[in-house]
Amino acid sequence: MQPQAQTTPLAANHNVILKDRKELIASGVKSITSYDEYTVILETQLGTLQIGGKNISVSELSVQTGEVQISGSIDYLQYSTKSDRKRGLWGRVNR
Repeated sequence: MQPQAQTTPLAANHNVILKDRKELIASGVKSITSYDEYTVILETQLGTLQIGGKNISVSELSVQTGEVQISGSIDYLQYSTKSDRKRGLWGRVNR
C-alpha cells in the first residue's frame, strides 16, 4: 500500500506593500470585485480590501499567484469582513 500525499489548504497569506502612496502590490488576492479611477475593491484571503484615491489603475493581476499591482495617488486602505457588511451603517457607527 502506497502512502497517500496529504494536501493542506493554503494558509491565509496576505501582504500589502505600498510604495510612496503611488504603487501598491498585494498578495493573497482572490478576485477584484470592482474598480474605477477612484476605488478598487479586492476580495483577499483575510477579507475585503478597499483602496481609494485618484487616477487608480490596476496594472497587473495574476490569478495563479494571487498578486495584484495598483498604481495612482492612493489615499486610503480599508479592510472589512462579512460581519461588518451585514451590520450596516448604524452597526458600524455604534461599535
